[in-house]
Amino acid sequence: MQASDRFNINSQLEHLQAKYVGTGHADLHRYEWAVNIQRDSYASYVGHHPILSYFALAENESIGRERYNFIQRMIKPCVPPPEGEDD
Repeated sequence: MQASDRFNINSQLEHLQAKYVGTGHADLHRYEWAVNIQRDSYASYVGHHPILSYFALAENESIGRERYNFIQRMIKPCVPPPEGEDD
């Protein structure tokens, strides 16, 4: 692999990381990555009606209540931020 190939790959990766928040970067903490994954998952559940219907049926809740619960979980992170990591 030549130096120009490595530069090209790195510049493409940096472009993707700048364009899409969920792809992460070198300074991304594990907590931030986990929160991004959780929010992306809940957004997908809310956006796809068959999956939302499945969750509503499995939890014996209405579809509207499940949508509300998922949106509330998107707002609130899965766990509190770790102590001592100040950016």
